[in-house]
Amino acid sequence: MTRVLHFFMVISVLGVVAVASNPSPYFAAIGLVLVAGVGCGILANFGLSFFSLILLLMYLGGMLVVFAFASAMAAEPHPKGWAHWPVLALMAFYLVWVIITLLMFSGGWYEVSPETVDEFNELFVFRGDMGGVALMYSTGGGLLILGAWTLLLTLFVVLELTRGLSRGALRAV
Repeated sequence: MTRVLHFFMVISVLGVVAVASNPSPYFAAIGLVLVAGVGCGILANFGLSFFSLILLLMYLGGMLVVFAFASAMAAEPHPKGWAHWPVLALMAFYLVWVIITLLMFSGGWYEVSPETVDEFNELFVFRGDMGGVALMYSTGGGLLILGAWTLLLTLFVVLELTRGLSRGALRAV
């Protein structure tokens, strides 16, 4: 399981680099889907299967709808993909930066093994992620409302930024 977790983390870093280095929103969406899927795999590896499902449903169901609408407003006739030299150079720069940062700050991180939620299952009545869901909806209701308003504000900001002066791809409508 450790090798699977390390594989998921490497794929997550590659997905984040793909999102950060690509100027076109179309190809960056592939990286976003990759990071969301791998993040769900990492959570499921630690025994948080319910949170993994919630992350997948909320992220892919909510944020990618907003992303698809925003990319439709800012349509490009010739988007740049990962095969263009400036994008490849930026990806290489980000990967080298990640490797250097990893080498600088990775001393001793592997000495502590993270434990899954189900390690102490004989001491608890509920699973760890189910107890967290109950707390999230009982005492964290205000933060849920704040998160919903933040996502709504983010939607309006993204739409205003992608609209520009030419009204995007939907100006003829």
